[in-house]
Amino acid sequence: MILRKINKTSFPQLDISIKLLKKRYFAKICSNICECCEGGNLKKAFMGVRLRRLREERGLTQAALARALELSPSYLNQMEKNQRPLTVPVLLRLNAVFGLDVQLFSQGEEARLIPDLRAALADQGAGASLAEVREIAANMPAVARTIIAMQARLRETAERIDAMSDHLSGEPGTSRAPFEAVRDYFYDHRNYIPLLDEAAEAIGRGLRPGRMAEGLTDRLAGRHGIRVALEERAQTLRRFDRAAGILHLSTRLAPGQQAFQMATQLALLEQGAEIERLVEGACMDSAEARDLLRIGLANYFAGALILPYGAFLEAAETESYDIELLARRFGVGFETTCHRLSTLQRPTARGVPFFFIRVDRAGNISKRQSATDFHFSRIGGSCPLWNVYEAFSRPGEVLTQVAQMPDGRSYLWVARTVSHGAGGYGAPVKRFAVALGCDLAHADRLVYARGLDLRTPDLATPIGAGCKVCDRPACPQRAFPMGGRELAPDPNRSLFAPYSSGKPQKTT
Repeated sequence: MILRKINKTSFPQLDISIKLLKKRYFAKICSNICECCEGGNLKKAFMGVRLRRLREERGLTQAALARALELSPSYLNQMEKNQRPLTVPVLLRLNAVFGLDVQLFSQGEEARLIPDLRAALADQGAGASLAEVREIAANMPAVARTIIAMQARLRETAERIDAMSDHLSGEPGTSRAPFEAVRDYFYDHRNYIPLLDEAAEAIGRGLRPGRMAEGLTDRLAGRHGIRVALEERAQTLRRFDRAAGILHLSTRLAPGQQAFQMATQLALLEQGAEIERLVEGACMDSAEARDLLRIGLANYFAGALILPYGAFLEAAETESYDIELLARRFGVGFETTCHRLSTLQRPTARGVPFFFIRVDRAGNISKRQSATDFHFSRIGGSCPLWNVYEAFSRPGEVLTQVAQMPDGRSYLWVARTVSHGAGGYGAPVKRFAVALGCDLAHADRLVYARGLDLRTPDLATPIGAGCKVCDRPACPQRAFPMGGRELAPDPNRSLFAPYSSGKPQKTT
């Protein structure tokens, strides 16, 4: 009954068979409330605290909620006390009765919170165990988010005090970078902005894939009286002269890049009010952060326009998420394709939830977006065992890696180098490595999983979110001891793995 209702109402926007959509939606629900382990068994999901919170928010008694879900009060009572797990039929009933997003009861949210919570506690020297942190993240996510936010504010306050002290002493200082706030904004929204995405798709559907620059040129001229002019040796990629009504673009841009720049300007012209509403709702602390968010949202719109959601998702599924084939079909670059793949999280038609990252040779992270629960490091550098860093030694080659985090979850990663240059001999070139990763549960949908035995435990490379929050005791690449862990130096003993003899600090 419920699945028949889903068929009629939940998937109107994609020309994909109802049978396939039903299968994907049901699989999505199952993956949200239980995880597959190597033995093929299911890890039960206990969500008692979240059920009680739902009752409190709706002002329902336990008996009233039990009636709504067609359960006995004793059964619901056992679920709320974590004596029974939340099952798929109950979750479906919650969705049907209350219209809840299944993400509310997703274990993915727990996985997203754990690294941040561990980092926040490590900043305070608290040696909380993974089991303790997992318990808070799973059963009290609001408390976990509050602790994370408090530590972020404390860290920001300390940095501002340091900056003020440096200013008063005449020495240069640092303050919290506005781009971190913008990154957090997109991360909190799972890298999907519905209204901008849908508005961009409406325009992109009417343009020819791979030849969008021509259609956008006509739209700018016809609707806004703006002429596009290509400039030789331009110092900027895009420059809009509002008074003259001319959008200047550099000739060194490829057609797909020209379309992206035109779409970015179109976002500011046609979606300016919506972008301002989103910026105001984000409550950024500084004018710089608000400006960066405006640019980020305009760029998001541009990517969604030149790679329209429905057509791009259908092509991605057809091509098994082959990044290079998708890039050629839509006339864009490898990096742009990766970035767009990380945004396909429309509730009625979700793609593979990806994490996207871009780094340089020094390990600096210049882009990171996530639609999944994999988490980057906020303390120190990322893990050198990650294949995104190996890509620099094999430029232009697509590398794959199955990597396992300390919590036991494994991911399939695809990495490759990209470069951006001004052209001409001796001109500067920017070189990066980009990586796209997803939970191993989705790996069989990717062409990059072919030939890999995803069930072999020894296949996965053990990595971490960063040395200061990674508790792997015998990692030979460890650069720092884990935060909140006492060192146990022994002059009479030398270990292959540095800082592997420490023990958790006692907490009071």
